[in-house]
Amino acid sequence: MATTSVVRADGYKGGYRDRFWIPRFWDGINVTGWVRLLARNRFRIAPSRIPMALVITLLAVFNSLLGLIQAVLFGRRIAKTRIEGDPIFIVGHWRSGTTLLHELLVLDPRHTFPNTYACFAPNHYLLTRRTFPTVFSFLLPDRRPMDNMPAGWDRPQEDEFALCAMGVPSPYFTTMAFPRERTQDEAYLTLETLSPRRLARWKKSFVWFLRCVTLADPKRIVLKSPAHTGRIRVLLELFPKARFVHIVRDPYVLFASTVNLWRRLYQDQRLQGRDYDGLEERVFRTFDRMYAAFERDRPLIPPSQLSEVRYEDLVRDPIGQMRRIYDELALGGFEEARPAMEGFLQSQSGYKKNRYEISPETRAEIARRWSRFFAQYDYAIADDQDAMIGSGLDAAIGASQDAA
Repeated sequence: MATTSVVRADGYKGGYRDRFWIPRFWDGINVTGWVRLLARNRFRIAPSRIPMALVITLLAVFNSLLGLIQAVLFGRRIAKTRIEGDPIFIVGHWRSGTTLLHELLVLDPRHTFPNTYACFAPNHYLLTRRTFPTVFSFLLPDRRPMDNMPAGWDRPQEDEFALCAMGVPSPYFTTMAFPRERTQDEAYLTLETLSPRRLARWKKSFVWFLRCVTLADPKRIVLKSPAHTGRIRVLLELFPKARFVHIVRDPYVLFASTVNLWRRLYQDQRLQGRDYDGLEERVFRTFDRMYAAFERDRPLIPPSQLSEVRYEDLVRDPIGQMRRIYDELALGGFEEARPAMEGFLQSQSGYKKNRYEISPETRAEIARRWSRFFAQYDYAIADDQDAMIGSGLDAAIGASQDAA
């Protein structure tokens, strides 16, 4: 098992101990998606992960049965549901601060969002959302594994996990479930090389999920998924008047925190033995593909529908930056949402900062490969002595700084 040149300097080991019954991203998957995932990876499950795989298999049957009931009871209503307003998409690389933006924007009472339960159980979310999160609340750890951030069924979540649970192909499957296998479904990172049939299926599944979220709470949806950063063209085809908030972050911190993210998710979500070989190169390559697509398609977004923010500016002056975002996107109603935002920021104060050590060779490689990003978003290339990289919030913001 290869080691990496990024090391946690604060000794943090994760938010909980791994147990086979702890909820995984795959626990809400349906039978079709689960069988396809296993077959494509030739059922190469590590012996130590067989109990987890058996749990997921039983749950997949359960999810499919409940999904059929939901289709009977809610199918027509879902099909007729109109997605309210124009969605707000929060885009940016993993660990760039998209979660912080998501947490703040969903505090506006005019907005809705897919919560963790909706993203874990999209196949029967409308059927079970009022009972299952309460009944099974004890199963979900109260902290995220990669940064000790609070977790909960009702907290805003990344909609890519809902697509995974619906059996829609995603780069996440091999990134996390089968990290030793060859990379699969990379085309779904940007959607640009998919066949018309596969692209149509992706669009249909995505819109179906948004209709379910809207049916549960008919308001403007705020969505956060780093993978959407490379899907601008397709998202505009679906929602021509959608708003986009793009967040960027210091590339050194971004790289170190992303490596830490995938290492921990490999550990928790894997169905195979841990293998970090090639992880750092995967981070470099994925970033390059994501931002090549984003910069190519950025001109397609009307200026009035795009607002950009640097993470460092957001944590320095969160209320000022949020007001600017509201003004640039003509969202209105900022003063009504402001008290809730201020309360959230205050509640997150006092969080212990995360820190990483990056080898000089890796720092040089980050500066070389991401030089265009450094220049475009006005980040300085660090002195060779700057080996320690901080990624936590200052005291004014607290835990949300290192939110992905």
